[in-house]
Amino acid sequence: MQGILQKIQVHVPFRLLREKLLPWVIRERVNPEIGFSHQDLDRFGPSDFREVAECLAAAGLSVTFHAPFMDLRPGALDPRIRQISLDRLRQVFDLIPWFMPRSVVCHPSFDEKYYISAEARWLENSLSTWRTLLACIRGTETIIVLENVYERDPHSLRSLLEALASPQVRFCFDTGHANAFGGVPPVLWIETLGDFLGEIHIHDNHGTADEHLPVGEGNIPFRELFARVRERKLKPILTVESHSEKGLRRMLENLRVMELPESS
Repeated sequence: MQGILQKIQVHVPFRLLREKLLPWVIRERVNPEIGFSHQDLDRFGPSDFREVAECLAAAGLSVTFHAPFMDLRPGALDPRIRQISLDRLRQVFDLIPWFMPRSVVCHPSFDEKYYISAEARWLENSLSTWRTLLACIRGTETIIVLENVYERDPHSLRSLLEALASPQVRFCFDTGHANAFGGVPPVLWIETLGDFLGEIHIHDNHGTADEHLPVGEGNIPFRELFARVRERKLKPILTVESHSEKGLRRMLENLRVMELPESS
């Protein structure tokens, strides 16, 4: 499996990385996408984050971040909610000098049912949040990648990415979210946002819930998706999101027989 592990990032919550999985990650040469929850940011201190960062750097592993997302509204209409969301996100961006991640995955959190008739205000407020965070990574090689969750189609994210117009803000295509919550075929996300593609989150489901299954165990057309990425000569970061060790083993085995796109 080492051949596959060299090409991908693997989602690992910071709590598990700090308390249990760091020796395994280093031994197995797993490139982690470190997931930070609000509990992690409140519970652990600078010495915890710095020690993990130093161990990963010494091992020569590639690191990406997944910022917290629960309850956060980066484009909130209420300025107090928006400021709290920005403050929480900034806690992760403050860790960038220690870890030097390739990317920080963030949720723009657009939901047409929630922001009904307020799309323009959501976009304006979102631009303010992401431009503030862009200033935090200026002069680094880190990129922000904005991930689809409840967006029904790619158009709200395309409007946001076009307005930001920065090479340091890209699109993170979450295959499972597009299949479970989206309203268009998954390949249409690649067609519409391929020019902005910076990362792909790889996990499967049956289209009714965010199951985080290994590829091939749901109904997402991964071979078609990967083929389209290759045809367009795109080289995104590839990240697998498994929620158990058993699921990760099956994920890697199933990916072994697929032709993955090239990754950056």
